[in-house]
Amino acid sequence: MKQGKTSNAWMREHVSDFYVKQAKMQGYRSRAAYKLLEIAERDHLIRPNMTVVDLGAAPGSWSQVVRRTMGDHGLVVALDILDMEPLPGVEFIQDDFREESAVSKLKEKLGNNQPDLVISDMAPNISGIVTNDQARSMYLAELALLFAVEQLNLDGSFLVKVFQGSEFDSYLRDMRLLFKNVLIRKPKASRNRSNELYLLGMKKINKL
Repeated sequence: MKQGKTSNAWMREHVSDFYVKQAKMQGYRSRAAYKLLEIAERDHLIRPNMTVVDLGAAPGSWSQVVRRTMGDHGLVVALDILDMEPLPGVEFIQDDFREESAVSKLKEKLGNNQPDLVISDMAPNISGIVTNDQARSMYLAELALLFAVEQLNLDGSFLVKVFQGSEFDSYLRDMRLLFKNVLIRKPKASRNRSNELYLLGMKKINKL
């Protein structure tokens, strides 16, 4: 009964959510689009002709934002463990980013193109056990950071979703060693009750 009540409350909130309505009106696949739109506009993140890697892309709203902002030029490579409906101008890979095969496929799609921007909205399936969920989330964030630092162009940028918790400070310190400027962002589209934050590393300066 309790779970049913919780699910019903979530559904009511979701249906009445401003960003859900906006996403439907503007053709975005999820409300998450507005998180990237806000950050990208504020920090001038997306430019024409970029090479962009989108990690944890499904259902595809961040790739939509990138492609709409860049226009027809540039390369967008998206990856997710879940399937994703095709998007014009987006190369999609379905694989588990925790596996070496996923990184190999990303490198193959990129060819000689080094990413100018890596974006990661990855999150694990939530178990409800806070410490476990936090650890699994930070593991994905660490893998994304490793990939970004290895693959980005010098001066490239990296945007990643993280959750506040015991490992947040050490992760932030690592990013500050690897990028000239690291910004903490909490977009308006992030739900107030969520402890998610976005870290933006701009201008890569070093390698792990």
